[in-house]
Amino acid sequence: MELPVHLAYPRTMLAAAAIALASTTLVTVYALMLSRAGMSATAAPLLVVLLASTLSSIAGFAFSAICGAMLLQLINDPVRVVEIMMVCSIAIQSLSVAVLRRDIDWRRLAPFLAGGAVGVPFGVELLLHLGHGGFRQVIGGLLTIYAAYVLLKRPLTVAVHGTAIDVGVGFLGGITGGLAGFPGAAVTIWCGMRGWDKQRQRGIYQPFILIMQVLGVVLIEVIRMSSARGQGPGLPSLQFVPVALLGTWFGLAIFRRLSDRVFTCAVNLLLLASGIGLLI
Repeated sequence: MELPVHLAYPRTMLAAAAIALASTTLVTVYALMLSRAGMSATAAPLLVVLLASTLSSIAGFAFSAICGAMLLQLINDPVRVVEIMMVCSIAIQSLSVAVLRRDIDWRRLAPFLAGGAVGVPFGVELLLHLGHGGFRQVIGGLLTIYAAYVLLKRPLTVAVHGTAIDVGVGFLGGITGGLAGFPGAAVTIWCGMRGWDKQRQRGIYQPFILIMQVLGVVLIEVIRMSSARGQGPGLPSLQFVPVALLGTWFGLAIFRRLSDRVFTCAVNLLLLASGIGLLI
């Protein structure tokens, strides 16, 4: 039996507050454990990943966008930030793809993957050669455009389509994925414009995001090892994965209790504010 609104809302807020307190406590303890083990870990970046994964799990998208906007305020290395976002996104998207594996249309997905595979190396090269200030401007612009589109969009279905367009959209997603750890925007928008249902859309853009993130991480590490005089893979980024998965679990728990429409709007307002903040 469904509770009246005046009873359900306080209970929902209380549950959200309890989850927030519990998750913050767990992450703080985890950061202390990592520090005692000799790993350079502070609670602030871990809490950022927790918040980003929680919000993105509630809304169903935009982990890299939310995480990148906040991590850039704490870590003055865009390559490191993108690597953290990619590694965590891989973990999060792996869970989603495993759940949605029956909805994946590999034949329709193939053109997007082909374009993305070509675009990722260009994005990674831009990332590795772009100055810190330029990187902030790029990710801020992407955030602002993406959030404004989602907030202001009207139902729109395009009649023009074809394999070449899908490849081009995938190529653009590959570039933004390699450059900013944010491969999903172009493909997600395009799938929505095709008028597909939610299952069909997610069966395209979620495996696309996962595969582009894997390609991006591999390319970054290959280039690092070949140009950084023996520097090995950025394994410390893996310390963020448990926190990302914890945030995903908490986000899904909150999602079951709250209106998807309200929280999607709230998250996109956060994206818009974050993007504008990076541009200023």
